[in-house]
Amino acid sequence: MKIVIAGAGIGGLVAAMCLHRAGFDVKVYEAVSELKPLGVGINIQAGAVRILCGLGLEPALAATAIETRELRYANRHGQTIWADPRGRHAGLPWPQFSIHRGELQMILYRAAQEMLGKDRIRFGRRIARFAQHHGKVSAQFVDRDGMPVENAEADILIGADGIHSAVRAQFYPDEGPPKWQGILMWRGVTVGKPFLDGATMVQAGHHTQKFVCYPVSRVHADRGEALINWICDLHVGSKGGDGALPSREDWNKRGLLADFLPRFADWKFGWLDVPEVIRNAHTILEFPMVDRDPLPRWSHGRVTLLGDAAHPMYPIGSNGASQAIIDGEAITQELLAAADPEIALKRYEERRLPPMARIVDSNRRKGIDIMLDIVEQRAPQGFTDLESVLPADELEKIVGDYKRLVAQDRETLLKLANAQ
Repeated sequence: MKIVIAGAGIGGLVAAMCLHRAGFDVKVYEAVSELKPLGVGINIQAGAVRILCGLGLEPALAATAIETRELRYANRHGQTIWADPRGRHAGLPWPQFSIHRGELQMILYRAAQEMLGKDRIRFGRRIARFAQHHGKVSAQFVDRDGMPVENAEADILIGADGIHSAVRAQFYPDEGPPKWQGILMWRGVTVGKPFLDGATMVQAGHHTQKFVCYPVSRVHADRGEALINWICDLHVGSKGGDGALPSREDWNKRGLLADFLPRFADWKFGWLDVPEVIRNAHTILEFPMVDRDPLPRWSHGRVTLLGDAAHPMYPIGSNGASQAIIDGEAITQELLAAADPEIALKRYEERRLPPMARIVDSNRRKGIDIMLDIVEQRAPQGFTDLESVLPADELEKIVGDYKRLVAQDRETLLKLANAQ
């Protein structure tokens, strides 16, 4: 079976390797002319690391990433609300990794090149259109100027071409731009002093003003310092005040300290000086926090969607890349289980679309981050007794419900471990 994947991002490359290992004939087409280690930090949940380990990537990941020890939620005064051990530190068979997105991208690319062969990943080819006929899919790829460069025919087409997916747009031409609720994110990477135990991910503040940080480099840690990935979220609305999404040309633009640093000027926790971390960043990027409404269908005949093309979501709970990785394993398993590709893609959709729609909806309603808003509302000046502000049983329900929703609860993950 010949499979074409549009998009060589995290989801597309993992899917390509899973499918190749299962015996399928896979080619990947990527719009950019060259992959570069761009971006900032990213967290990969243990349930997704399980799949990467199965592809033989754990040594490469461990050499550059931080094995996350703990996830800690705190209020805007730096007081701990909830702390949770992660990965192997929680007794799971796999780690959770915090890593620079560019490093992860290049690890996946090099591994995919070795597994599939260099000629199987083709650059400078953006999918423009596709058609299905006589049990085949034909796809036309164009260069950056829109000129046709290649036609590909396959048994299946997988659209892994991101939040602005052209594959998705062909099925849903009237969908419009992504949805924005007025939150801008400023992101940077700073070389600084290790904080807490040197392997903790922190989320502090509340939904409309939040600071997230975690170390992402094993090399820096071995030198006694930390490469700190950080994100500042602020609810700003639109510049015109009408809730309109910033134009796509403004995404990933250089961020200005004056636009957000004053709001975090007094966020000094003792264990971390937030304004110092922000000021010492080499580069700051700004872009909107967006998602899309869940779709009624992903699979149409022999074409389906994967990752951000299928279920772009707010970056809550480290689910974006992790769920894209899980998509790649799921579609492979369904194609192995069903003789008819169309049935397999429908089963993949039935397996993955409903839980992804629930996560998109939950993250819009703040997901697990709701604990931050509860504490801010009930104790805006801080607390001396967390139990009187957010009782343990209420907190445990928030955490447990979200972990089960995203299939990252201990019981589900240990079942996966025993099944391997």
